[in-house]
Amino acid sequence: MGDISIVTLGVIALNVLVSWKGFNDYNFFDKYKFRVGSILQGKEYYRILSSGFLHVDFTHLFFNMFSLFLFANSVIAFFASPEGFLFGDFSNGKLNLGYGMFLLIFLAAIVGGNIFSLLIHKKEFGYSAVGASGGVTGILFAAITAFPTMKLGFLFVIPMRAWVFAILYLGYSVYGMKKGLGNIGHSAHLGGAIVGILATVLYYPPIFQINMVYILGMMIPLIIMLIMILKENRK
Repeated sequence: MGDISIVTLGVIALNVLVSWKGFNDYNFFDKYKFRVGSILQGKEYYRILSSGFLHVDFTHLFFNMFSLFLFANSVIAFFASPEGFLFGDFSNGKLNLGYGMFLLIFLAAIVGGNIFSLLIHKKEFGYSAVGASGGVTGILFAAITAFPTMKLGFLFVIPMRAWVFAILYLGYSVYGMKKGLGNIGHSAHLGGAIVGILATVLYYPPIFQINMVYILGMMIPLIIMLIMILKENRK
């Protein structure tokens, strides 16, 4: 499972090509980035997807693509044959479905993350963002939902179980969205995470029972976020 799949390679290559074009052509970058005013007033809905293939700089691009690479194979294998991958009877004959679900979740998480970001920032017409992090977060949380006890290290500095990281990540993202911390699209990350979790549970419902405690733990920050949003809308 260590080799990079052609589908993962294709997604990474497309991100590199589009981002490189954006690095060297500001008009291209400006036309396809996520911008609330352009989407709501100009009806340029394509930005909801196209912005997910643009990046601010090479460091931003590398971090997202490296994160995608780390979790791609686990997600592809799980969606190819969840029962086999979980219980030791993995079937290579179903890999095409795994590739398709990986690609679907990545794209759906970009769109879902940006739609959620649009809802959160709908009154900020100047708000803009770029990056595949919504899609990458969707893949990350699909992997964590399937394998919550796997260890995350190296990339995340302090080794910990995936479910612990997930709760901390979601909690920080909710706090960061509320406080507007840093130049980070916290709302897109949250939207992407929700897509990843839902896709995994809907595709293979028994995973909810198998990993119920971990999944419910991940839901706590999301429930807190929902309560915060409802309170804001009542003002």
